[in-house]
Amino acid sequence: MPGRPHSPACERNREPILAVLRECFADRREVLEIGSGTGQHAVHFAAAMPWLRWQCSDRAEHLPGIRLWLDEAGLANTPAPIALEAVAGSATGLVPLPAPPPAADRRGPGFDAAFSANTLHIMSWPQVEALFAGLAAVLAAQATVAVYGPFNYQGRYTSDSNREFDAWLKARDPASGLRDAEAVDALAAGHGLALAADLAMPANNRCRVWRRGA
Repeated sequence: MPGRPHSPACERNREPILAVLRECFADRREVLEIGSGTGQHAVHFAAAMPWLRWQCSDRAEHLPGIRLWLDEAGLANTPAPIALEAVAGSATGLVPLPAPPPAADRRGPGFDAAFSANTLHIMSWPQVEALFAGLAAVLAAQATVAVYGPFNYQGRYTSDSNREFDAWLKARDPASGLRDAEAVDALAAGHGLALAADLAMPANNRCRVWRRGA
């Protein structure tokens, strides 16, 4: 469809990410995607995992492009995308806070899964804190969170390319940059999310998975 936004990176990484999500979302039903970007991941994952209801979200200016991808795919399990931002400050959290899905089983009301790709290093650290605080408010009692992207470990880069990428990010926005895995784990733990998997992905990325109430 003419005019659709397109990310070559999404085309490259979608199959390795899908392989992880097929396992960690195998028994999930309601997924909230934070920072859906172009919408390419959403249509690919929702088509491959039809048991999931895949809720896209992003800043308002990205929603028209996401709608183009969703409309062309015409999938029954992708509702209209919603505007959502991780906001730090007096109202720290996800704004506007999405209405949680109704209880479908013992997990209670809320999204029983969340996914985000290549977002934590774009956000400022206060926004990363706001993201996890907001997720805590909308996740079901036993939820799974999967995040894809580059991470540092113990303050060290895992590759020269990640070091160069981090420098590029900081030159563009000093508040952005690769996050230390241990700091993100501590943040997640503060909201009841325990690290369940840390998987190596192509191009020096990781897919990190946390579980709530496991």
